[in-house]
Amino acid sequence: MRIRRCGEAALLIETEDVLGWYAALTARPLPGVVDLVPAAATVLVRCESGVDFEAVVSRLSELTPHSTAVTGDEVTIPVRYDGADLAEVAAATGMSEDEVVTVHTGPEYTVAFTGFAPGFGYLTGLDERLRLPRRDSPRTRVPAGAVAVAGEFTGVYPRPSPGGWHLLGSTTVPLWEPSREPPALLHPGTKVRFEAVSSLPPVAAVPVSASVVSGGIEVVRCGPLGTVQDAGRPGYASLGVGHSGFADAVSATLANRLVGNVPSAACLELSFGATLRFRERVRVAVTGATCPLTRDGRGEAMNAPFTVSAGETLVVGPASVGLRAYVAVRGGIAVPATLGSRSTDVLSGLGPDPLARGAVLPIGDAYAGPPPPVEVAPVATPSTGELTVHVTPGPRDDWFPGDAFFDGRYEVTAESNRVGVRLSGPAVSRARDGELPTEGMVAGAVQIPPSGQPIVFLADHPVTGGYPVIAVVRAADLPLLAQARPGQAVRFSRSRTPRRSAARSLPGT
Repeated sequence: MRIRRCGEAALLIETEDVLGWYAALTARPLPGVVDLVPAAATVLVRCESGVDFEAVVSRLSELTPHSTAVTGDEVTIPVRYDGADLAEVAAATGMSEDEVVTVHTGPEYTVAFTGFAPGFGYLTGLDERLRLPRRDSPRTRVPAGAVAVAGEFTGVYPRPSPGGWHLLGSTTVPLWEPSREPPALLHPGTKVRFEAVSSLPPVAAVPVSASVVSGGIEVVRCGPLGTVQDAGRPGYASLGVGHSGFADAVSATLANRLVGNVPSAACLELSFGATLRFRERVRVAVTGATCPLTRDGRGEAMNAPFTVSAGETLVVGPASVGLRAYVAVRGGIAVPATLGSRSTDVLSGLGPDPLARGAVLPIGDAYAGPPPPVEVAPVATPSTGELTVHVTPGPRDDWFPGDAFFDGRYEVTAESNRVGVRLSGPAVSRARDGELPTEGMVAGAVQIPPSGQPIVFLADHPVTGGYPVIAVVRAADLPLLAQARPGQAVRFSRSRTPRRSAARSLPGT
């Protein structure tokens, strides 16, 4: 086993026994470890900020992979083999459609790892005759329940999403139910068999409970990408669920402090302003991107608490500097929580819907104490000029020659969102051919896809990815990128760490 640093708060374990190490780390959790992400040939160990990595490495050296990996219940999934690509797969493999079905239903599969979407399991054990490369042109929408193959894996899409796998059939088995424990039907180590059927039971209807909010905040108007966010949902990465939460945690926690909330209380994150009508009297603070604020036509200051009375309307205008503004109300936004968090994850679809006209948001009781005295916070205005972002090289910087990435000047593109900041600039070339097996990702990871144009992951990033990560942005600099506007220039600077993040072998492994 070898390890690589993955930014300030994560380690990447390279091993041929992924499930064995995942089982060992699950059975004997290490102090400070927040998440584990098993993947094709690695296990990502994500820790709390400020963890003593030497202590973690020392504890790792005391562990050995379990001879019996983590296992789950054996699951049989009924499949109607009516997929859009069944005939194409049959032609490509030289088999009949019936033979494809027989070959696909023959093995017992094992969930090697999860990712891509909550509940999506990468199943190993696929017959070599069905191992086809991904489609040249991915579909923009694959329906929920689609059973598919690509490369050495087979799997089932838990929800509608883009995808480039070959579709063999469909199932109505619910792969992901947040109210279930655990919410994912498939998790690392689960054994899976597919059973060919001529018909499927209907999808069970999900009961919707009607709730009436007597007070709260009514959304009169909201620009795109307005969401509810809190401190996120750590601890579910092994099920394919990302952390999510505040994109700019500094601004959000400041807003909560100004109204006397706990730091993790849910706020509104606005990218293009909003008009909010208050149905009850409440203390409010707005931080982050510089925006004009008016309360029933009267101006209010950012980064300072003020009171909005019942019946009044607060208009948060478009930002003139920065991108994301945070609106905190005393008590926090009390929309229902999913897996312990009220955050909207735009990639996975978890959490409340993005803000829309007519939504009414209840106010909770997430107080940290009595309201603070009137205060104007001494905060730095988001930068309008070129950003210098500090990064820790690795874990895959040895895939790239020279210093092109660090010498380049990049610009933020309009395709950026809460998933990641897409950059345009000098292409970063690779020092080696081939593709990297899928492995765990962290916020701040700088992926280099084949185009050579960097992508910096933000709060709603995927749990796993297949492009090499040249560096990881320091946690202190992530809010800078979260506030970067399209067209803004970015340069990357190395933190005080070795140039190369060479893998280390642990003693006795």
